[in-house]
This record gives sequence, C-alpha cells and structure tokens, in this order.
Amino acid sequence: MRNLTQHEIDSLTGNHCVAEDWTQIFVSEDFSPEHISFTRFSGRITLGRFVKTFQLAGGLCRHSGIRNATLHHCEIGNDVLIENVANHISNYRIGDDCYIQNVNVIAVEERSTFGNNVFVNVLNETGGREVPVYNELSSSLAYILAMYRHKKQLISNLFDKISVYADQHAYEMGNIGNHVKILNTGTIKHVNIGAYTKIVNTVRLENGTINSNPLAPVYVGDSVIATDFIFSSGSYIADAAKLVRCFVGQACHVSHNFSAHDTLMFANCSFENGEACSVFAGPYTVSMHKSSLLIAGMFSFLNAGSGSNQSNHMYKLGPIHQGIIERGSKTTSDSYILWPAKVGAFSLVMGRHYRHSDTTDLPFSYLIEKSDETYLIPGVNLRSVGTIRDVKKWPKRDKRQDAAQLDCINYNLLSPYTIEKMIRGRNQLLNLKAVSGDSPDVYTLRSVRIKNSSLRNGIHLYEKAIHKFFGNSIINRLGKKYYTSMDEVRERLKPTHASGLGDWVDLSGLITPKSEVDRLIHDIESSPITLYEIETRFRQMHDSYYDMEWTWTYRAMQDFYGCNFQTITIGEIRDLIHKWKDAVITLDESLYKDAMKEFSITSMIGFGVDGAEADKLKDFESVRGSFDEDPFVAAVRQHIREKSLLADEMLHNLSAIHG
Repeated sequence: MRNLTQHEIDSLTGNHCVAEDWTQIFVSEDFSPEHISFTRFSGRITLGRFVKTFQLAGGLCRHSGIRNATLHHCEIGNDVLIENVANHISNYRIGDDCYIQNVNVIAVEERSTFGNNVFVNVLNETGGREVPVYNELSSSLAYILAMYRHKKQLISNLFDKISVYADQHAYEMGNIGNHVKILNTGTIKHVNIGAYTKIVNTVRLENGTINSNPLAPVYVGDSVIATDFIFSSGSYIADAAKLVRCFVGQACHVSHNFSAHDTLMFANCSFENGEACSVFAGPYTVSMHKSSLLIAGMFSFLNAGSGSNQSNHMYKLGPIHQGIIERGSKTTSDSYILWPAKVGAFSLVMGRHYRHSDTTDLPFSYLIEKSDETYLIPGVNLRSVGTIRDVKKWPKRDKRQDAAQLDCINYNLLSPYTIEKMIRGRNQLLNLKAVSGDSPDVYTLRSVRIKNSSLRNGIHLYEKAIHKFFGNSIINRLGKKYYTSMDEVRERLKPTHASGLGDWVDLSGLITPKSEVDRLIHDIESSPITLYEIETRFRQMHDSYYDMEWTWTYRAMQDFYGCNFQTITIGEIRDLIHKWKDAVITLDESLYKDAMKEFSITSMIGFGVDGAEADKLKDFESVRGSFDEDPFVAAVRQHIREKSLLADEMLHNLSAIHG
C-alpha cells in the first residue's frame, strides 16, 4: 500500500470527499479516485482498486466505488461498492467484491468476541444448564455442557477452553469477507460476516458471527433482528425472525416471524411462525406452525404439530422445570406436556398430559390422553409407515454443503440405543403382567396407563424389532462369504473393537457407548485436550459406530437368547436367521397395512366433489396415485422380497456346515 498522491487528493476533494488526515489514507498501486465521491474519511483507511461493475437484476449496472458514506478506521478490499451509508462504517475490514448499499451503520465500538462465549440458558430459563457458544460448537459437545453439570471439573475446564477460544477471536475490528452483499439494512454492530453472506432488508444485527463460506453461504433477510448470536454455514434466517442469545447450526432454516431466545439449533433444524424459549433443538427439529411453542425442552428429529406446547413451571419456584422428548418423536396438533417429563424415542404425543411420565424405556409408543390420564400404547410406532418414511427422508434432507460438518448424525432407526431400551421395556411389560396377572383391563406403569391388549401387543412388537436388529447385525457380520465350518463362523463373529459394552447414549445425533463418553470426559477433566481434539474424538466415535455396535450386539444377543457364541451351533445360527426373516416380514407387512389406510374410502373424502361417486376414485388417483403404484408401497414389497432372498442366501452359504 502507498500514500495518496497530491493529484489523487485533489481529485477526491473535487468529488466532495473530506478527510481528517489525508496521510492516514493508504491505497493500492492501481488505485484510482474517480469512483469515490461524497465520502468522509477518518482514522487509518486502506483502499483497494475500483474497476469492477456489478450487474444487478433487470440489467441495472453499478460501478464499484464509495459514494455517500462515512468511513472510520477501515480496510477496504478490491472492487467494493459502498453507497448510501446513513451514519458510518467504522473499525471494519471489508473483503473483495463486496456490495454494501443503503445501510444505517456498520460498526465495532470496542473489543468484541462477536457472539463467542455468549451463555445460552437452555432447558432452565433461570440458569444452571447454560451453554457458552462458539463458532465451531457441535451438538454433541453442547449436550455434554448442558446435561453433565454434576461433573464440576468437566464443566469448569470446558468453560475455560471456550473462554480462551473467544479471547483468541476477540478484536477491535470486525471482518466482512469476500463477495458479501449487504443491502437496505439498518444496524450492524459487533458482527463478523463470512464470505458470500447476503444480508438484505435486515433490521438489526448485534454481537454475532455469520460463518458463511463459498460452499455454504448464509442468507439473512427481511426484518430480521438478532442479538448475541452465531449463524453457522448454510443457514437461512429471514422474514422477521427474532433471535436473542441463539446458536443457529449448519443448514438451519428460521423464518416467518419465528422468535427464539436462549435456544440452540443444530444441523437442519427448521423453524417458522412459532416460538422457542430455552430450547435445546438437536438435528432435524422442526416446528412450522404459528401457535406452536417449544419451551425448556431437549429435542432431536422432532416434528412439532400445530399448537404444540409445554409448561416449564407450576407457579411455585418459577420456570425451572425441564423435559426431554427423545429422537424421532412427533407431537400432534394442540398437544401439551407439563414438564418435568421424558418421552421415549420415536414416540407420538397426542392430547394433554399432566402426569410427569417417563417413557424412555418404552420407545416407539403412542401417548394418548383419555379423561386427563396418559394412556400408552407401547411399540405401536414400529408398524407406522410415517416412522419409516421419516427415517428414510432425513439423510436425503441433509442440506449441509460445508466440507467441515460440525454435528455427527446417526440416522439409524434401530441401534444399541433404541434396542437396549426395548429390551428393558419388554422386561418391564413382562414383569408387570407377571405381577398383576392377565385379568386387569388396564395396567399402571410410571404414571401411564396401558390397556391389557396394548401391553400384550407391545411385548410382541418389541420382540420382533429386537429379532430384526439382532438378525441384521449377525447377517451383516457374516457377510456373503461361504462357510465350511462352525470354527470359521465363530471366528468371524468375534468382536474386533474393544469398546461398545454397556449402555449407549444419544449425544443429540451421535449414538455412541457411554463408556466412550466417560473416557472423553475423564480426558477433558485431567489432560490438556483442545476443543478441536474433543470434536475429533466425537468424529472417531461416529466413524467407529458399526464396529462398536457389533461389540455390544455380540454380548446382548447371548444374554437375550441364552446362547454362547464361542460354542454356538449351526442349528442356533439358522434359528436366528429364521427369527430375523419372520420379524422383517411381519413388521413390513404391518407397514404395508398401515400404508393401505392412506388409500381407504375415508381418505378419499373431499375428492371428486362435483362429480359422480365414480369420479372420486379417478380424482383421488390423479392427485395421490394408486396404492399399487405408490413408491413407498413398492419399496416395502421390494424390501420383503430382498430380505427373503437374503435369508435364503445366508442359509445356503452355511449349508456346507452340518450339525
């Protein structure tokens, strides 16, 4: 950079520019002053070249340059357009090819951490589970920060690490990356703005970071107000969204007047119209309706129906109560839960629930209100076509484009995490039946009521799902190899990973053995491990999932079936394969029957409204298609055929073994 020449100073003053000290303005070698006018400079200023022309929609062109602006202590890159700044831009580095037009103020007024180390009070509005956010926060680390508060040294060390990170990213100047567009926007203060960000018609942004990049740009749109925030790559925040003390994860969508405070939103969440308060929203949490309120809860893969609501206090000691709805669940329209409560994975909540139930060991269930009581139908969601549809759609709806993905997400429906719950749930139902006998019409378990028929059916469904998972695991383990002796089979079945035994946990998307989490916690408490190394450990857990899954399955199958894999016979192996085949076909046939309901006469109500009765079916099929041609129905049929053939193939590959 060089100083201005006298000729350049004369040209600038001729274009109605003024400076407190022209010697504090430094320019690139190919700088030309002709595209700078009506501008006031103060402090140290650096300016690049201005040769580019921006082509706008409709064919309008605007040449790069600076017009009608006040700049204080700024570094301006090449080919930037800054135009019509009502107040000033101060203490900012602005990258190349940026377009900034019609803004009020863009400023850093003191040393700022740009939203890093802001404490977000999740689950408990009064504090106690606050999570300090930073640019690279993952859902798994946030889970540990929020839920392991009893580990005092762990939390203290993590707080210190994040505080150090924030200090390392604190500056007296803000950054606006290359190719940023800021248009018709009000106030931007203490905000770092990544490359390729678009900020259009936004009202106010204060104390935050927008982690945009060329692969996953961020869009901030009309009437947005955000304070104390971090927006991760690929996120979309628009249409009068209001955010206070929020972390918005990768590829999240927040729009249509949605308001949130003290909320963490992780990968692929989608929020519109409603409200979130002190929410830990794990990956794929969705709330789309105006009357929905998510408050003081932990969710992931949740679909919240219209009017979904929870209460986090009972007018005693304030809003201190919390709740957890485990992964993959749904709340129907106008559903309500009085916290504290815990809902098992892949469950459906219908009606209003006041009894503080805990159904964590009874996943895949319906919770239904009847006469102010919570009735539970265990396992019924295992035969729901909607459950399978959700599991299949989630990976396809992963919109993350960033090469560095922050959250580790396991999409598996059946895993050690859900299977161990079903094993415990089945045992609880069997014990309840053994203690109370077969005569009661309704059983009571942990504040929920279970009908006799639902209990018996729940045991049956859990057993089928357990057989299916164990069969999947052993077939995947054996592979397509042809075996000639049981010694080969037994050798192949031996675990190859030391970890996996014991309980498994869901760290908001990452399914892993608790022993691995405990080991990581020990290292955080006792060794100088960095935030990057912590995230690397999460990634290693995620990558080792299937090896660790088999270690768990190897032990769990022996306990469940009462067999010994070191002495297992060919007859026992064949029996396991037959159990698996029967379970797969039984559950698939249940899905098939459930899908048929979508093509029933009742579902055709409202079709063919102005025609004869015969037109109803024609109109229905023209919109929804026929049952036989439905892609999901065809996929279920194909799945039954493929798994039947796979079972036959496995039995054939073992046919050389006699006994």
